Amino acid sequence: MKERVNFGSKIGAILAAAGSAVGLGNIWRFPYETGNHGGAAFIFIYLICIFLIGLPIMIAEFSIGRHSRANTAGAYKVLAPGTPWKYVGYMGVLAGFLILSFYSVVAGWTLEYTLQALSNGFSGMTQSKEFTLFFASFSSSTFRPILWMFCFLIMTHIIIEMGVKKGIEKSAKIMMPALFLLIVILAVCSLTLPGAGNGLEFLFKPDFSKVTPKVFMGAMGQAFFSLSLGLGCLSTYASYFGKEANLSRTAISVGIIDTFVAIIAGIIIFPAAFSVGISPDAGPSLLFITLPNVFQLAFGDIPLLAYLFSLMFYILLALAAFTSTISMHEVVTAFIHEEWKFSRRKAAWMVTVGCIVLGICSSLSFGPWSDFHLFGLNIFDFLDSLTSKIMLPLGGMLISIFTGWYLDRRIVWNEISNESKLKVPLFKAYIFILKYIAPIAISLIFIKELGIL
Repeated sequence: MKERVNFGSKIGAILAAAGSAVGLGNIWRFPYETGNHGGAAFIFIYLICIFLIGLPIMIAEFSIGRHSRANTAGAYKVLAPGTPWKYVGYMGVLAGFLILSFYSVVAGWTLEYTLQALSNGFSGMTQSKEFTLFFASFSSSTFRPILWMFCFLIMTHIIIEMGVKKGIEKSAKIMMPALFLLIVILAVCSLTLPGAGNGLEFLFKPDFSKVTPKVFMGAMGQAFFSLSLGLGCLSTYASYFGKEANLSRTAISVGIIDTFVAIIAGIIIFPAAFSVGISPDAGPSLLFITLPNVFQLAFGDIPLLAYLFSLMFYILLALAAFTSTISMHEVVTAFIHEEWKFSRRKAAWMVTVGCIVLGICSSLSFGPWSDFHLFGLNIFDFLDSLTSKIMLPLGGMLISIFTGWYLDRRIVWNEISNESKLKVPLFKAYIFILKYIAPIAISLIFIKELGIL
């Protein structure tokens, strides 16, 4: 087995893996998916998808990464030499690069909004139209979005260049507790608002009459999106796990942390939205148009509280985006470093510069290049659609099939049981899920995302 740097502690490994999963999808995508699909009933189905399907695939990625001790592409060369399975890893690396490029544009927006909140730029804005115009003007401009995207990628680059222990693990130990603290403070503040109980009822009182096949598809899709399955982040991080790491327990911890952040985000957003009479199904505009308006209306009687709430919320968003960009950058950097034999520093710069170039194209697609389309979509939406609707579901399905059908059962057993040191009473059920349930479920998501269902 190759010598390879490990995370320095169990908590460091868990926080790093959780940071990979926790991102804007928890704080932005989960609340609007919940709002669109009826609230508590969606959450109930989402939790089933997380723990019945999502965690088994996460454990599969962990097993592939730790046993191979290689980047996500090199892992398949180790476990299935001379076979086409290596292209699953290549697809994960490419998906990581593409997502990092356009995700960094949105991450940059969080810095702009953090600056606006810090300078009290939202003060006096009370109409939704004002926030809509502000966002449209900012996102379509040429310079500022690109500047913030550049800043975000450079900050990510610095962490990656510092390495696994001093960079990724150390940053996770700082940022994840800060993220937890901010999200709890914001939730407590939101719960003090008049009418907050209506938001909590929407969030936690299920109405199963609203459950349709579309809700099941949405819940499964959100589970895979939220846990970053099929991307290679978890496999790459697992290659830095020590032999003593309990893969099942780590996966459960990551699933709990990821779900905790998503639900607490709902506790922040829905009571505030209901308190000012704004619909909880605002959609993708929720983050940068609806919520700033909600915060100003909800806390308008106490300007200092409105200021602090907005500032903390956008710092929270920036932290969540940062933990995700670090993991995606590491997937591609580790691949270039190990497969192409570049130094870690050169590999990191290659990724950063490439993402800056593609990120500029993505950002300009909201403004000067908005008329340029690929398959009817601007550059940003094309990259988003290609990765989220095709590459990630396909990657997750192939990982499940690879582990359930191709990989030697003894390898899977040894990784999950730590060479038979741990009891794994549900091992047969776990393999059954990987062989049958997960591929079918992911196939349904794949078909749904392509618009066939």
